[in-house]
Amino acid sequence: MLKLFKNKICLGCHQVDAKRVGPSFNMVREKYQQDSEMTADILATRIRSGGSGVWGALRMPPQPKVSQEEAFLMAQWILGKGE
Repeated sequence: MLKLFKNKICLGCHQVDAKRVGPSFNMVREKYQQDSEMTADILATRIRSGGSGVWGALRMPPQPKVSQEEAFLMAQWILGKGE
């Protein structure tokens, strides 16, 4: 999975276990383990469409080069439900 994150330039702003520009993947997992509404589908949509306000004022830009399938795989992995 890290190869996919690297190829899609996610690692430019995120790391697995340390905050960079955006939250670490572990921070995202911890936050959303408490949120029964958060699913891999919702997180995948956020990965592709971008967003703001959840992690501070800095906006995550949309990621149109990430396919819906790739975003879903990434989201599952981030949430601890994938390989």
